[in-house]
Amino acid sequence: MSQKVSDHVLSRLREWGVEYVFGYPGDGINGLLAAWQRSGNRPRFVQSRHEEMSAFEAVGYAKFGGRVGVCAATSGPGAIHLLNGLYDAKLDHVPVVAIVGQTNRSAMGGSYQQEVDLHSLYKDVASEFVETVTVPQQLPGVLDRAIRTAYGRRCPTAVIIPADVQELDYEPPAHAFKMVPSSLGLGDSSAVPSDEALERAAEVLNAGERVAVLIGQGAAGARAEVERVADTLGAGVAKALLGKDALPDTLPYVTGAIGLLGTRPSYELMRDCDTLLTIGSSFPYSQFLPEYGQARAVQIDVDPHMIGMRYPYEVNLVGDARATLRRLLPMLRRKEDRSWRERIVSSVERWWEVMERQASVSSDPINPQYVARCLDPLLPENAVVSADSGSATNWYARHVRMRGTMRGSLSGTLATMGCGVPYAIGAKFAHPDRPAIALVGDGAMQMNGLTELITVAKYRSLWEDPRLVVAVWNNRDLNQVTWEMRSMTGSPQFRPSQELPDVSYARFAESLGLTGIRVERPEDVESGWRRALGADGPAVVEFLTDPAMPPIPPHATWDQMEATLTAILKGDSDRRSMVAQGLKAKAQEFLAGGAGGDGSRRG
Repeated sequence: MSQKVSDHVLSRLREWGVEYVFGYPGDGINGLLAAWQRSGNRPRFVQSRHEEMSAFEAVGYAKFGGRVGVCAATSGPGAIHLLNGLYDAKLDHVPVVAIVGQTNRSAMGGSYQQEVDLHSLYKDVASEFVETVTVPQQLPGVLDRAIRTAYGRRCPTAVIIPADVQELDYEPPAHAFKMVPSSLGLGDSSAVPSDEALERAAEVLNAGERVAVLIGQGAAGARAEVERVADTLGAGVAKALLGKDALPDTLPYVTGAIGLLGTRPSYELMRDCDTLLTIGSSFPYSQFLPEYGQARAVQIDVDPHMIGMRYPYEVNLVGDARATLRRLLPMLRRKEDRSWRERIVSSVERWWEVMERQASVSSDPINPQYVARCLDPLLPENAVVSADSGSATNWYARHVRMRGTMRGSLSGTLATMGCGVPYAIGAKFAHPDRPAIALVGDGAMQMNGLTELITVAKYRSLWEDPRLVVAVWNNRDLNQVTWEMRSMTGSPQFRPSQELPDVSYARFAESLGLTGIRVERPEDVESGWRRALGADGPAVVEFLTDPAMPPIPPHATWDQMEATLTAILKGDSDRRSMVAQGLKAKAQEFLAGGAGGDGSRRG
């Protein structure tokens, strides 16, 4: 029996080491689905509830697994549904390959059912490589190049295969004119800058007295080297959220996240430094970097397309972070004056005390910060943590500390809602022997998290470590947007757009055979986490939290708070509790003592 094109697609994926394809069926990929049946489901087809979730799961798999994520969808609506997840991959520089069906070649141009101009649709999201396979001989070159480009340029790519082509007998490209042979593999390479460029960078860094280091996800493979550089230069290290797991938060000079969701020590580090070293980050908010002219700066990034952005860097080093730092380190001189480092360490210590106090502020019913604060010490040191987009992201950024071999990620640049649960599913397929925790708001949970719990229930038996915990901050409000309206436009809460139905996420989980836990009182938060983390399978734990607790930026002043509160008092539906909670939370930064608490106080 001859091999069909669809059979060769799966065979080629196996040769590339692809173990999972996240997808949803449809007649535009019927040929591929039949091939999956013939192949014994290798690579395994992981069925989501929606193609957008398939793409998110592929992104989560790639982010946490370090390998290309592959997703598949039918023609027309299926291909369209993939887009949001693929844009997430594009903006966060994640290797993902989309395999997409198309109507028969004979129907193209005839306004046929589900006929969409996929090249036009995908030319932006898969701008590095998108191609349609029109004859069997074309297949290996197109598929190989899609995978190789996704890896090499850290981006999404797309392979479009019309339904009738999937059913054709496969023929390899011949040794003939206008045939394109292909081969497997990418090979390892580590780009490094020239010695001259490294020497110029060393001169800048050695001359500085107050050095700040900013790292992103590009520094993830260079943990030891970043630590040595920071120690040599007596520097503090701030982290873009995509680089949250690149360095442990247990190191005393790590100031935590930077930006609106960041920490006070990171804000002060950038405000007061005279030298900046950025490693593997294209953090976009330049207002949180040093003032122009304040600091001399060096950037290291593997992608020349992303180098020299965000700040007027004096030296731009194009190269792999680990290899570049190893070449740079012998050129750096150890700074004997450690007063700058001591100041940073003191600021970090005080910040964690402030966070403890803010988490202990009384709320009705539960302080959302206290939920994250309770989780922090309970997290297993090999946990994989995904955070969705919303107010819960603030608490992940500020209260959850990376340590051990923990991994953590979120939709960094696209900041899309709905990624938390599918990220965790992708993480479980990448690391079936590790616990996964998704931190999600009730808005994202209602958007698609609830339905994707069905996927969790479907595949739970495949995971060696059965723990996948979905934590829901249930405050019945699209809280991040509510606070953005208040702080950015001075507008009060608009309830018709912001108010959410109160859904029992725990009971829905129980209906699927998962563990469901509903926490309504502060004194039950820790035990709720312990039950969820100790469950013998996937669990959903929902916390009823106070929407009036503001995610105050670390740089906010009393004057700014007063102006914001004055603007929003004009009719905000939650104005009294919002003012009270905002004042109480901000006050913790100005308290000299170390007042603690268990988060269960009322008042």
